[in-house]
Amino acid sequence: MKISIKRYHATRQPPSITQSFEIEEGVTLLEALQSIKAREDATLTFRAGCRSGVCGSCAVRVNGREVLACAYKPKEGDLVEPLRNEAVVKDLVVDQKEAFATLPRARAWLQAYDEAAVVTPEEEKRTEIQSDCILCHSCYSACPVLETLPEFLGPFALTRAWRYVADPREADPKSHIDAVQHAGVWDCTLCGECTAVCPQGIDPKGDITLLRTKSAQYGYLDPNMQSFGSFGLDF
Repeated sequence: MKISIKRYHATRQPPSITQSFEIEEGVTLLEALQSIKAREDATLTFRAGCRSGVCGSCAVRVNGREVLACAYKPKEGDLVEPLRNEAVVKDLVVDQKEAFATLPRARAWLQAYDEAAVVTPEEEKRTEIQSDCILCHSCYSACPVLETLPEFLGPFALTRAWRYVADPREADPKSHIDAVQHAGVWDCTLCGECTAVCPQGIDPKGDITLLRTKSAQYGYLDPNMQSFGSFGLDF
């Protein structure tokens, strides 16, 4: 079975090429990549960690869709590419520095601990799924907003911000809401691509919608809607 891998190296001319490899059927994509590196081309570069879908290190794009290489079974003719919206370092490895920088911008941690708060099982369940994020960057890669607005906070930072807004132990939820107004909740198109590719079943689109609702409760309005002006009726 043959697959193609989009490769990149800054010193190569041309720096970007697409190379085909024969691989064994029935293996995972990560196993195929490891086999290629061990037996055919030791320069092939990719990330991997736990090999069990827990660490998120091996996320790549296959045929334009984000997957975890350790969980995906290749098919004939697949095209494997690095994640989008991040600078490619080499082959399938991208520089994730800018994406990780969105977490402190979104204040995605507990800001002020309410020692008197009691967390019920229902409330714990409400934020449980957001805590399952493995930071694989699949949602960040799938987001179309980042193509035109690089400073956009992105799905995983926003979904993590909601996790703390909804946490009853957070004594200052407004600080999170304040932090996600610029290049944040109102710039999302709610296309749902982030939700579709999340390997953990997290719904960033839904969380961003909840952040918008909470933003309105704190007096924030969609700046895009404000440009339409206001209209009144006289009776």
